Amino acid sequence: MQKKLTITLDKRVYDGLHKVVGRRRISRFVESLVRPHVIGKDLEAAYREMAQEEAREAEALEWAEATVGDVADEAR
Repeated sequence: MQKKLTITLDKRVYDGLHKVVGRRRISRFVESLVRPHVIGKDLEAAYREMAQEEAREAEALEWAEATVGDVADEAR
């Protein structure tokens, strides 16, 4: 469901939106900028997506294994 929202902008910002983004595209543009800040990403899906990045996972594993040795040497 969509909701209508009225916002107030500086005239230069408004004119810039029309010039850069174009008419009939401003709502989509603003929503794409705002969405990540107000709607949390599904955490499980985010972890699944990260796990598919093999290079990143290998680097994370290497880091984790290196820090385990550091913790073992710390005084308790």
